[in-house]
Amino acid sequence: MTIDLIIRDKVLEAVEKLYEQKMPVESVQVQITRKEFEGDLTVIVFPFLRFSKKSPEQTAEDLGNYLLQNINEIDKFNVVKGFLNLGISSSYWLSVLNNAYANPDFGFKKASDESPLVMVEYSSPNTNKPLHLGHIRNNLLGYSLCEILKANGNRVVKTNIVNDRGIHICKSMLAWQQWGNGETPESSGMKGDHLVGKYYVLFDKEYKKEIAGLVASGMGNDDAEQNAPSIVAARELLRKWENKDPETIGLWKTMNGWVYKGFDVTYKKMGVDFDKIYYESETYIIGRDEVMRGLNEGIFYQKEDGSVWADLTADGLDHKILLRSDGTSVYMTQDIGTAKERFNDYTIDKMIYVVGNEQNYHFQVLSILLDKLGFEWGKGLHHFSYGMVELPNGKMKSREGTVVDADDLIEEMVHVARKTSEELGKLEGLPEHEAEETFRLIALGALKYFILKVDPKKNMLFNPEESIDFNGNTGPFIQYTYARIQSVLRKAAEQGIVLQPLDMNLDVAAKEQELIKKVVLFESVVEEAGNLYSPALIANYVYDLVKEFNQFYHDFSILKEENDQVRNLRLALAETIAKIIRSGMKLLGIGVVERM
Repeated sequence: MTIDLIIRDKVLEAVEKLYEQKMPVESVQVQITRKEFEGDLTVIVFPFLRFSKKSPEQTAEDLGNYLLQNINEIDKFNVVKGFLNLGISSSYWLSVLNNAYANPDFGFKKASDESPLVMVEYSSPNTNKPLHLGHIRNNLLGYSLCEILKANGNRVVKTNIVNDRGIHICKSMLAWQQWGNGETPESSGMKGDHLVGKYYVLFDKEYKKEIAGLVASGMGNDDAEQNAPSIVAARELLRKWENKDPETIGLWKTMNGWVYKGFDVTYKKMGVDFDKIYYESETYIIGRDEVMRGLNEGIFYQKEDGSVWADLTADGLDHKILLRSDGTSVYMTQDIGTAKERFNDYTIDKMIYVVGNEQNYHFQVLSILLDKLGFEWGKGLHHFSYGMVELPNGKMKSREGTVVDADDLIEEMVHVARKTSEELGKLEGLPEHEAEETFRLIALGALKYFILKVDPKKNMLFNPEESIDFNGNTGPFIQYTYARIQSVLRKAAEQGIVLQPLDMNLDVAAKEQELIKKVVLFESVVEEAGNLYSPALIANYVYDLVKEFNQFYHDFSILKEENDQVRNLRLALAETIAKIIRSGMKLLGIGVVERM
């Protein structure tokens, strides 16, 4: 148990013994002492005043004396108004460092066969277009969340649902039939997902021309949108698909196959993967059957046009369509089927959907519908809702071809990383192949860190140039610090310096203590990030640790320190911090570089 948790429990014990009152755990706040005050950890006393019936200062004195007598690691305390500042012994900080240094999995909990099984859905692409910047945030958040959940001792299944059916797919298919002239990824030299996305954009341009022509001839805009030849033909193609027309199914399989190969390349570039992939073309049938069961059991109702609806007014919502009048499914139908299939496939304890906040209502409804259908896990579903990501020039629109393709953005990031590194002379002397690999690590580190450091709930603006700054709160700054530590450790080895067991009687200076306190926090930050589903907590913790180390590195010598025991301590501290940087960045899906 870490010292902050020991203090928390002893404070609860003290309040019960001194004031004969029991308090909930969350009422005790233990935090790192502010730098302008003396001490290591601070207990906020104000919540206890109603029990002590004393002043903040006297209450803090009571608690301070109790903790001093009952916690061996505390060697002094002082009181500043309603704040109890506690001094922790040097031997404790050394023991913590020793434990962190010796434990290769410091901060992580190991899963067992009895650990909770958490399924996380992320990515969820459509097969009518390539992955874009919005998908990048989704994939990076989903993958990082999985790593954080695993680090908290959960078993995790990473899953994807591919939206491979529907009118949007038929639009690309129809455009290819009309204007493709047999073009393939091989004949065009384009990635398959980019090629299919090209025809999705072509469809939209033709569709808009047709609408404009019909409106000019006197038709209303709404009627023109419904009766334009292209959309009528796309609907007919969808009906053929639903009826399993062989030619339509064959083209659908061919074009989706092109897209899947393209997706796989992009996923590999991003460094994300999946344990199980589901397809809407398969799960929507299961969902449709469940909706019909709900209709037969009186859970849902049918309108005169044949469409099936759910009345959610008793739940404070509205009426939700589940099957259209022509019998075709909506997204909700597919999600019902996918959820049932997943819980049949796995004994899931928790299901998490990583989907943008524009779908908050959708998942609220999904949870209610699954509960109404009798699935006991329905209300336990969790929507990991996140904000949109934009570029400096505004929002992206797939139909208009104004999206930023994930592949293009990644390559642009590599270009910027190469240019910036060469200008700063960061990789001089590295062999060309090693330099190129490092450029890519820096580029992806910059992209991932810039996106993941932001609170997932917030909208964000992504700026490629700003993300590759080697100073400030960026991935490259953290990677550079890791490489700097590795350089120090290599030089120590070259000089024949071998790390020895720490001298537990060594008086730890204030700056080393500050760094060790940061090290201690890693365990609790990993736990909190898992509880709150927030990769941003990990990202910003690693940055704070790196910033603290760099200041220490600037002010104090490591290898030139004349006192062998102090030098030994500083090397152990540097190596431990490097390990935490590597572990923390791994939780974000980011690699580190050994030389820079």
